[in-house]
Amino acid sequence: MALTAPLVHNAFPKTPIIPFHGESLPSSSSFISSPLTLSRSSSLLGNHSLSRKQFVVFARKVSGLEEAMNIRRERELRVVTKFKKRPPLKRGRVSPGLPVPDHILRPPYVGTNILPEIASEHQIHDSEGIAKMRAACELAARVLNHAGTLVRPSITTNEIDKEVHQMIIDAGAYPSPLGYGGFPKSVCTSVNECMCHGIPDSRQLQNGDIVNIDVTVYLDGYHGDTSKTYFCGEVSDELKNFVKVTEECLEKGIAACRDGALFRKIGKKISEHAEKYGYGVVERFVGHGVGRVFHSEPIILHNRNEKPGRMVEGQTFTIEPILSMGSINSITWPDNWTTLTADGSPAAQFEHTILITKTGAEILTTC
Repeated sequence: MALTAPLVHNAFPKTPIIPFHGESLPSSSSFISSPLTLSRSSSLLGNHSLSRKQFVVFARKVSGLEEAMNIRRERELRVVTKFKKRPPLKRGRVSPGLPVPDHILRPPYVGTNILPEIASEHQIHDSEGIAKMRAACELAARVLNHAGTLVRPSITTNEIDKEVHQMIIDAGAYPSPLGYGGFPKSVCTSVNECMCHGIPDSRQLQNGDIVNIDVTVYLDGYHGDTSKTYFCGEVSDELKNFVKVTEECLEKGIAACRDGALFRKIGKKISEHAEKYGYGVVERFVGHGVGRVFHSEPIILHNRNEKPGRMVEGQTFTIEPILSMGSINSITWPDNWTTLTADGSPAAQFEHTILITKTGAEILTTC
């Protein structure tokens, strides 16, 4: 489940943190917000105290920042014509959450509508913890795969929620979203322009829709978290390519991971790939540490950033980029969860929970 990014250096004057799959965090890409120029009369040059070599290195840095700024400005000014807008998403009827048998272990936040704070501890596991993470993540992946087979025109997202819920409790696990900060359902279903945190309801899926299904399970004291965007019926080639690129962005981010790697490399790789196709990377929602606790540090920014910190062997966290075909700005419905692109353009998301190893990253949410 995506987490809402916390405010960083006024980079993202957005809403308060809303931890969930795909945690959302304001991006630390605040360096993009104010243009930089390099002039020969700049005090940075002093009395010609910088050598030619030093000047060249500095110029390269400025060039990189200017490139990032230009890409962002171009996206903000461009009239998006890549997609044919579908009728705006409308809220359906939301039925009550489903019951969970008493014998199933519940996360500590269940029973209160208070949104838990993001835990400051990074979740690094011993061999027993890794084994339990693998079990929880494998179950989450199986549930997600089953949910994907249900996607077809005329099915409601509420029906998908019922099947996901039943499969999770049949496995002796708890559906992590249920009761998290008052979230009323067992899975997130985000359709078309919904970025994330869509609440399952009575709306029927339509031919040509795309829908992200976000599954998290709590098994034996550990959370496993994953999501995927599915096609409903016949989807346009433009949307197919958009969803394909979004999945590739996740793969690029995972490929940047290994023991000792900088967290910021994830956002760099994702942004570079998305920008090749003219898509925007949503900054408001972020990945997060996951394990015994649903949402913890490290916060994983999917856009270009200068966030410090390095990955550590045995650490688990999610990477869950959300891309938009148009605006990366968002609006949230009065339910305080459902978040849509501000201009109604399609959004897509993919997510895996990964384990950092010496040589790379193991994707745990597979089956």
